[in-house]
Amino acid sequence: MTLIRLLIADDHPVVRDGLRGMLENQSDFEVTGEAADGEAALHLAVETRPDLILMDLRMPVMDGVTAIREIKARCPGIQVLVLTTYDSDADILPAIEAGATGYMLKDSSREELYRAIRAAARGETVLAPTVAAKLIGRIRFPAEEKLSSRELEVLQLVAGGASNSDIASRLHISQATVKSHLIHIFGKLGVSDRTAAVTVALQRGLIRLET
Repeated sequence: MTLIRLLIADDHPVVRDGLRGMLENQSDFEVTGEAADGEAALHLAVETRPDLILMDLRMPVMDGVTAIREIKARCPGIQVLVLTTYDSDADILPAIEAGATGYMLKDSSREELYRAIRAAARGETVLAPTVAAKLIGRIRFPAEEKLSSRELEVLQLVAGGASNSDIASRLHISQATVKSHLIHIFGKLGVSDRTAAVTVALQRGLIRLET
C-alpha cells in the first residue's frame, strides 16, 4: 500500500474539517496540512511537498487557479485535484489549463472522491461526469471556438461593466491590446458588440455575473 500525503485547500473551516475526518478514515491517506486560501496552499505545498492537493477554486488572497499555476511551476511533481461546487467552462477550463490533474465536484460521493484521489495521485486525469460531458461537448461542437484564458478574463471584466481603460489597467496591458482581445472574442462568439458577447458567454456558461 502506497501512502498518499494530502493537503486540503478550502476557505471554509467546516469543509476542511469534514474532508479531513472523511479522508483520515482511509488507511492509505494522510492529511499533512490545511490551507484557507491559495497563497497559504502555495507556501505549504513548497514546504511540505504533499503528493496531492485538494484545491477549491474561489478563495481569498489567491484564487485556486492562480495557486495551481504557481504550485505546478515550483513543484511540478505535486498533483492537484480541484474540488469545487462550480462546473461552468469559466471555472473548468482555466483550472485544467493551469495544470490541475483532475476536476471533481463537492456533491461527489465518498467513494467517487476516494477513487479520484488515488487516480490523480498516480497522475491520471479524473473528471466528474458533468465536467467530462462539458469538455466532450466542446470537442463535438468545434464551431464554438474556445476563448483563451486572457479573453475570458477580459470578457468577465466587460460583464462587470469595466471600460477598455479599466480593463487595461486591471490586466496591465494596453488599450490597443484590449481592443484586439475584444475583436477576437466577437469573432469566436459570432457577435458584433460587447453586450451580445456577454449575453452569449453567460448563456454558454463561459463567464458568470459577480454577486
